[in-house]
Amino acid sequence: MPRSIRPLDIAVWVPYIVLAIIHVVALALQSPLAAPTKLTLMPLLAVPVLAAAPRLRPRATIALLLAALLFSWLGDGAGTFFPSGPELPLMLLFFGIAHIAYIVLFLRHTRERRMPWWALIYALWWVGMLVFLGPHTGGLFFGVAAYGLVLAGTAATAARGNRIIALGGAFFLLSDSILAFRLFLDGMPAWTSPAVMLTYTLGQGLIIAGAIRALRKERTR
Repeated sequence: MPRSIRPLDIAVWVPYIVLAIIHVVALALQSPLAAPTKLTLMPLLAVPVLAAAPRLRPRATIALLLAALLFSWLGDGAGTFFPSGPELPLMLLFFGIAHIAYIVLFLRHTRERRMPWWALIYALWWVGMLVFLGPHTGGLFFGVAAYGLVLAGTAATAARGNRIIALGGAFFLLSDSILAFRLFLDGMPAWTSPAVMLTYTLGQGLIIAGAIRALRKERTR
């Protein structure tokens, strides 16, 4: 094991990984555990960030990571936390803020790297999703379009980072793509529900792991 990786660095990830697996399995089995376990995910993903915080610089990066996780958590629990509010618009709002936090983080700490040419696929994804799903979104068209733009922006700016971050951004995009089909199209197969959360937990986890790794390397320069 490399000296830079301590047992604690691995241990702090165990609760998130375990609860993510339990949650995805609960969704697949339509278990009542699905709802409460979902709300544990982002707080548990904040644990590795807080554990690494003393060794990360600058401090603003920690705030951005925690802000992204906080608003992701609010998006996950929009219906639970705000039962009298419109769930889908609130979810789009909270996740939109989370994505903006990620975009700012990626732009600030990948200044020396250019956007890879293949990241153009995310612009094509945005156009394609609007053409295909736009007619089914009704009054939410502009909100969905704006959210899709920041989601594509997260994936594209993540591509400027290390491979772990780039892969996380791609999984996050895949998760929301599957979710969009579930929300706006009828007759989606049942397996797409756990697929949304499998790709979501992978995406968020990889982004955080990649960001921590990148920030540690930046500190040692």
